[in-house]
Amino acid sequence: MTTWRSVPLRTLEDIVRFEREMPLQQRIGARSVLDVFIESAQRHSQRTALTMVMTGQDDEQPRRVNYRELLGLIRRSANLFHSLAGPRPGVAYMLPSLIETHVTLWGAQAAGFAVPINYLLQVQHIADLIRVSGASVLVALGPHPQLAIWDKALEIKALLPHLQLVCVAPASTPATDAALDFHTLLMQQADDHLVFGEAGRDDDVAAYFHTGGTTGVPKLVEHSHRNQIAAAFGGTALLHSNETHVSFNGNPLFHVAGIILGSLSPFMAGAEVVVLSPLGFRNPVIVRRYWKLVQKYRATRIGGVPTAIGALCDVAVDGADLSSVQLGVCGAASIPMSVVQRFEAHTGHPLHEALGMTETAGLTCVDPAFGDRVLGSVGFRLPYTQVVIRRLNPDGSLGGVCAPEEIGVLTVAGPTVSRGYLDPEQSKGVFVDGLLNTGDLAYASADGRIHIAGRTKDLIIRSGHNIDPLMIEEAMSKHPAVTMAAAVSQPDVYAGELPVCYLSLREPGAATQAQLHDWAQHHIAERPAWPKHFYLVPSIPVTAVGKIFKPQLRADATERLVLRIVEESLGLNQLRVAAHEGGKRGMTVTVTLARTQANLAAKIEQALASYLFESVVVVE
Repeated sequence: MTTWRSVPLRTLEDIVRFEREMPLQQRIGARSVLDVFIESAQRHSQRTALTMVMTGQDDEQPRRVNYRELLGLIRRSANLFHSLAGPRPGVAYMLPSLIETHVTLWGAQAAGFAVPINYLLQVQHIADLIRVSGASVLVALGPHPQLAIWDKALEIKALLPHLQLVCVAPASTPATDAALDFHTLLMQQADDHLVFGEAGRDDDVAAYFHTGGTTGVPKLVEHSHRNQIAAAFGGTALLHSNETHVSFNGNPLFHVAGIILGSLSPFMAGAEVVVLSPLGFRNPVIVRRYWKLVQKYRATRIGGVPTAIGALCDVAVDGADLSSVQLGVCGAASIPMSVVQRFEAHTGHPLHEALGMTETAGLTCVDPAFGDRVLGSVGFRLPYTQVVIRRLNPDGSLGGVCAPEEIGVLTVAGPTVSRGYLDPEQSKGVFVDGLLNTGDLAYASADGRIHIAGRTKDLIIRSGHNIDPLMIEEAMSKHPAVTMAAAVSQPDVYAGELPVCYLSLREPGAATQAQLHDWAQHHIAERPAWPKHFYLVPSIPVTAVGKIFKPQLRADATERLVLRIVEESLGLNQLRVAAHEGGKRGMTVTVTLARTQANLAAKIEQALASYLFESVVVVE
């Protein structure tokens, strides 16, 4: 059985003492993810494990599953997948957040390995992910009035005929010859044991998670059972979770944050996980009624990604009783301090940051629940892991260890670190002898707290001056007219890169360009970091889990530049320009001309030749 600590971990010294008390393999009894559910069912058989909120309305009677029932469903699921595809099957799924999604995920990891799929991706990209992963089963949501998942699943089945397609749909849904019915087959399986012997464990592959962009060669991160268990345990230890807690989860169950910190970690503690509707924070009703739901379900742990936190702060508490809340947790991306302060003023409860990435099984550092909360810090490393800030050599390789307060590259080692990407070529330079080069710029304070200073790829380098985009975003987010800010680089012929900032405003016309520039000059200390341009947009693109999608913004900034150059130098104001990250110079721009404009191709190539991006002129 897993051995906990009665006294909360508050400092790095506490973590070190915790590690010295006993090694990890003695402290954690679970060797497989299934063991986590077996232990929790033994300890908390009748306690609610999952509460499924569908509508968020006051009169809703949610579906609840206790730990004994959840373990039985997971065993049924594991037996089902084994019966469909034999030993160690790969099971991909395209599902919103449902109890069936949990049953599919954890059952797949017990029988073989899971491949969580973002169902918002394009069909061809999903097919490529499934093909590369080696999955032979696809579980998908059946026909639905709002979600077009089933149509995608049928297209994927046509592209990958070997797939066994399993449909998750209400009993009233008409049967289809194209797929097997999940619920019917599930109830035919044993729920008190695994028919095939032991579940996967230790260094066996538990899952492959998609990470990176949405185009190009699929990048799948391998998770072992040891990785996920160690990460979940670390989160539980630093947040001092226990069976009395009620944890809200509005993150999708195809993303590592929703799966590890949002689910497996509280399950390990015997806590109750409340699933905030199939669409989570993408459901406007959930956002609008969030504080009433906190009161109704007596939530103790709340939070989400920065964009979700910002949206929740725009909703009035309106008299809701938040006395059950102990703390908020925010992760998945850097959060502006202004949003942290808004949350705490709004709720009266502290917001603790966590740092996680897919390559470390979803969790790297956590600001301890009962430690001194420090604004701007993601807290301390997980127990039994090593987090070291290293200098970056001129050739891009990792150098020596940084002194306290010195910015360098954050590296991680230990049981949470993946063995790498499924494609070994993609692991080069990222996974080196068990060490993960995260690509995060960070520094450690004297007491061992970790502070993130930006991503190396997101870093804006203006004439050799390194600019942290978070500095710009923090300042502009404080402007009373701004709801969201995202700073990225724009190519420049002289400086190499210039900072530009995308802003969404609370209402159109709420601030002028002159006012925004004036605000920047008074609130951004470094003159080189003053944005060259502000681009006002209705909304800033985010990923399915709420991270700002900066590759799209960098491409848009490049397209705007090219259009401006061509208009100023050649007088053309209607031109097709498309930019995307990639290629030998990091960014590739394609300018498409009509045949009647073919004589301008050479002039356009000359006008763009001095920039650091790769440009291609195409005549149709």
